[in-house]
Amino acid sequence: MATRKNVQANEEEFIESVKERLDDAEKLLREAASATGDKAAELRERAMQSLKRTREALYDTQDALIARGRKAARVTDDYVHDNPWQAIGMAGLAGFLIGALICRR
Repeated sequence: MATRKNVQANEEEFIESVKERLDDAEKLLREAASATGDKAAELRERAMQSLKRTREALYDTQDALIARGRKAARVTDDYVHDNPWQAIGMAGLAGFLIGALICRR
């Protein structure tokens, strides 16, 4: 359970970080819209850097999620190969339950 709580905390922290970066970029772009000259160019550049950091964080998270998904698939594949009859039984039970839920009106 501790791992699940850590994952939730990390997810919430990441989401808050992305929201803050996007808010910063939005604020900088609004300021750039009202500014002129060098000040506007500097604000636009800072906003673009903020968006670039946010994009990189999203890509890093995507890569981590893909790696976790692949690991889960490998573990599942190993389990099914090691315990084929249990896997068939679980699949049959899942199919039966889904069929029962669908047939109920």
